[in-house]
Amino acid sequence: MRGSTEHHVIVGGSAAGVAAALALRDHGFAGKVTVVDAGAELPYERPPLSKALTGTESRFVVPIVPAEVYAERDVDLLLGTRVLALEPARRLVVLDDGRALRADRVLLATGATALLPEVPGVRLPGVLTLRDVRDARELAGRLGRGGPVVVVGGGFIGLEVAAVAREAGAEVTVVEQAPRPLERPLGPDLAGRVTGLHTRRGVRVRTGVSVLEFTGSGQVDGVRLATGEVLPAATVVVGVGVRPDSGLAERAGVVCDRGVVVDRQCRTSDPWILAAGDVTCQPNPHLPAPGRVEHWDNAQKQGAVAGAVMAGAADQEHTELPYFYSEQFGHTLQMYGRFADGHTFVLREDATDTSFLGFWLRDGRITAAAALDRPKDLRTVRPLIETGAPVVTADLSSPDTNLRALAKSAKAFKPLERSLASGAGAA
Repeated sequence: MRGSTEHHVIVGGSAAGVAAALALRDHGFAGKVTVVDAGAELPYERPPLSKALTGTESRFVVPIVPAEVYAERDVDLLLGTRVLALEPARRLVVLDDGRALRADRVLLATGATALLPEVPGVRLPGVLTLRDVRDARELAGRLGRGGPVVVVGGGFIGLEVAAVAREAGAEVTVVEQAPRPLERPLGPDLAGRVTGLHTRRGVRVRTGVSVLEFTGSGQVDGVRLATGEVLPAATVVVGVGVRPDSGLAERAGVVCDRGVVVDRQCRTSDPWILAAGDVTCQPNPHLPAPGRVEHWDNAQKQGAVAGAVMAGAADQEHTELPYFYSEQFGHTLQMYGRFADGHTFVLREDATDTSFLGFWLRDGRITAAAALDRPKDLRTVRPLIETGAPVVTADLSSPDTNLRALAKSAKAFKPLERSLASGAGAA
C-alpha cells in the first residue's frame, strides 16, 4: 500500500487513535502509519469494562477491530511501548525502548487518567479505579470472591459498576457528594429516576457526604465518611472523575487548558501535533463553550476527523452532536447534547420510574434530550437539537404529540451554529 515516504505517528491505541489510523487510509494516505500504545493488549473498547465485568473476560475485553484489520490496512502497532517525549523541532517521537521515530505529523490520543481523592488509605490494595483492562481484571476477580463493595462517586462509571456488582450478589453502597448521583449531567428529576433503579434493587445510596479515609491494614476493609460512619468494604471503586493525559503535549509546549486545546479540525497550537479524544478541549456548535466530551462515541468521531485532516482532507471538521449511553440493571440510558444553567427542563408526561424522555430548552430550542429505554424517540428528536428548530413546550410534554412529525419540521432549518471561537490558535 505504501507509496509515500511520509510517516504519521498516533500516540494512544484508544478509540480516537484507532479511528484516526483507519481514517488515514480511508482518505488515501499512502505513507506509513504507526500506532504506539503503552498497553500490551490489542486496542480494545472501553465501555464494556464497566458494563460486562461478570462472566468470562471475553465479555469485557473487546477489540476495537480484529487484529487482521491492522495488517489489511497496513497500520503498524507498537504495543507495550510508552512515548516519553515529543520533540517538535526535530520531528521526533521518543520511545521508552531507546528508539526515536521520525514523524511528519503526530496525533495525541492519550485519553484521560482517573482522579483519586487525597485522603489516607487511597493506595491500599482493594481501592481501585476503572480506566483500563488491568483495572477491569482485578475488579472482576474481586467481585468473584465476594464481599461488600463501596463505590465512591455516583457518575456513569460508578453506577454501572454498582449495578454489575449488585447483580453479582454483592452488598453495594454508592457514596456521592452531590444531592443525587448523576445530577450534574441529568438534572435532579432524571437523576432521581435513575437512582431509583439502584435503590429498588437494594443498592444503598449515601448522598451529600464525602469520604474521610479508607481504612485497613495491608488491605482495604472500610470507608470512613465525614459523618464518622465506617462502611464495610472488601472492594472500593473510585469514580470521581478524570484528568486529561496531556503531559506529553504540555512538555512539548502545546497550549493546554482543561485538556489539549484544539480547533474543530483537531489541530493544536503546534502545526506538527494534532489531538483527539478525551485528552482534548474542543469547540463544538452544540456546547455552550469549548470543553471535553469524555465519551466513546465522541472519541471515535473526533479521531476519524483527525485522521482525515492528517491525510489532507482540509474540509473535515468535528461538529457532531455529543452523545452517550449507559447500561444499568438492564436499562439503557442515552443522551444527546448538553444543557447549562438556566435551560428549561421539560419531561414527557408519560414518564415512569423505568422509562422517560426529557428535554432541555433555551430560547424555545432544544439543547439536549435524554431517554431511558426509549431509543427510537430519542433518535427521532435528534434533528431538532442539531438544527435548532423552534419548538413548543406543550408539544414536547404531551404524549399525544407525534415526535416524528415534529422532527420533520427541522428540515426547514439549517444546522445550528453558535457563536464560538473555533479553537486552538492554529494559524
